[in-house]
Amino acid sequence: QVQLEESGGGLVQAGGSLRLSCAASGRFDKRNAMGWFRQAPGKEREFVAGIRSSGSTYYVDSVKGRFTISRDNDRNTVYLHMSSLTPDDTAVYYCAADLTLETMIRGFTRAVDYWGKGTLLTVSA
Repeated sequence: QVQLEESGGGLVQAGGSLRLSCAASGRFDKRNAMGWFRQAPGKEREFVAGIRSSGSTYYVDSVKGRFTISRDNDRNTVYLHMSSLTPDDTAVYYCAADLTLETMIRGFTRAVDYWGKGTLLTVSA
């Protein structure tokens, strides 16, 4: 059993920064890619950023240059540092893990192995 627990969400003003964290526990395979999705009200869950165990990363265009994903393999923790936030970034952010980053990149949410419960980010104008 694997658990993912996010933290760090909250309310931030437009232009501000925030860092999300996600810690994996249980029988977590360090080979897993880890990533972040988000779901805004009334919209589908979308992939945001991911990182392989090797450290290679992938971002969707809308967050490139603003978000940075990183991971601490010793702590089984992934981070998402977000800057230049806009109200369009408002969403529940979900941590995810899967053996293949491509599953997340392609948005195959039903195929993703593990999910956190989500943390809410609200960006005020």
